[in-house]
Amino acid sequence: MTATNAAPSPTKLQRPDGSPVRVLVVDDEDNLTELLSMALRYEGWAVRTAASGLAAVRAAKEFQPDAVVLDMMLPDFDGLEVLRRMRGDSPTVPVLFLTAKDAVEDRVAGLTAGGDDYVTKPFSLEEVVARVRALMRRAAVVTDDSSSLLVVGDLTMDEDSHEVTRGGTQINLTATEFELLRYLMRNPKRVLSKAQILDRVWNYDFGGQANVVELYISYLRKKIDAGRAPMIHTMRGVGYVLKPAE
Repeated sequence: MTATNAAPSPTKLQRPDGSPVRVLVVDDEDNLTELLSMALRYEGWAVRTAASGLAAVRAAKEFQPDAVVLDMMLPDFDGLEVLRRMRGDSPTVPVLFLTAKDAVEDRVAGLTAGGDDYVTKPFSLEEVVARVRALMRRAAVVTDDSSSLLVVGDLTMDEDSHEVTRGGTQINLTATEFELLRYLMRNPKRVLSKAQILDRVWNYDFGGQANVVELYISYLRKKIDAGRAPMIHTMRGVGYVLKPAE
């Protein structure tokens, strides 16, 4: 494994809300974990580590990572079991497996179980960073700071041109519908209350105006979700959440 710092990327990946992307690194080799963490933090990403399967599952629930770097061999249970448990809460989080084994059956097992990619030890830190970056782009829940595009699943919004497409099909929105969708897309997988939406989109307090949120959510659903797998979901008593269609 090459223990050199990864070169900084020309564009910085970030969450749609502007916060750093989050990567969970799971490995019981302290030196390797430290090197990986340094390389990932050098990209400007937030990193959390875990040295066992149980700790990894707990960290995934608390940290809500955008990607996971996961060693196949752990002291309590293997990476496949970690993946199975994590996917119960985060079914779409991309996972890059690390393995000391080079047997075809091990690579196939990881990918068949739902892993998105793998690298075999020894590896270069640059390769891991590049693979993780590619996985997050493919998962479409991160953006480049140089881009005006917001992307969640197959839904795309250009904040500069105000063009919105889903699955390549253009969707025409009113100014208010656009602002509401932009707020949802900047906070994917995050439940937003009616009060938060009112404050951000309409710029006034709750004050009994919750019905306007419900009305415009219904407008968006007719344009975004009609005839497709739904992306806008109601969390009864809590609010609304936008997430990639399953």
